[in-house]
Amino acid sequence: MQTLKDLIDSCTIIIWIASALHAAINFGQYPYGGYMPNHPTVSRQLMPEPDSKDYELLKTDPDKVFLKTIMPRLQMLLGVVVTEILSRHTSDEIYLGQRDTPVWTKDKEALAAFERFGKELGGVERKIMEMNGDEKWKNRVGPTKLPYTLLYPTSEEGLTGRGIPNSTSI
Repeated sequence: MQTLKDLIDSCTIIIWIASALHAAINFGQYPYGGYMPNHPTVSRQLMPEPDSKDYELLKTDPDKVFLKTIMPRLQMLLGVVVTEILSRHTSDEIYLGQRDTPVWTKDKEALAAFERFGKELGGVERKIMEMNGDEKWKNRVGPTKLPYTLLYPTSEEGLTGRGIPNSTSI
C-alpha cells in the first residue's frame, strides 16, 4: 500500500466481505438450501436407461425413483439442520452500526462518526424497502411478492433472511 486511499480501499473490502457479503450469503441460504429439492443437484445414481427395470419403474412410480436418486435421509436432515442453525439470529445479536457498550471509546470524533454510520445504515434499509415497493424492480414484485431483505442491516431473532451482525463467527 502506497497511499491513504489504498489503505481505505483495502479496509473497505475487508469490512464488506466480513460483514454484509458474509451476512447476505449466510442468512440467505436457508430459504434455498433448507428445502431439499432446492439443493444443488446431488444424484446417487444415473437416470435410468430406456428398457431397464428402473426405467419401467420411473414410468409407473416416479416418486420412488426420485427418492432412490437423492441423498439419504440422514445426510439430508443433517444438511438442513446445519443450514438452519447457521441461518438463525440469536436473541442477543448486535448488528452492524450498533454497540453493546455505549461508550466504547472516549474519542468524540470516532463516536460521532459511528453515530453517522448507524444513521446511514438506517437509510440503506429504507432505500431497500422503497425499492421493494417499486414496480420497476420485477425481481422484487413478481407473483410471489417476495421482497429483497438480505442486506437489511437489522433483524429480529430467528430465521429472517436479513440482518448484518456486528461480528462474524463460524
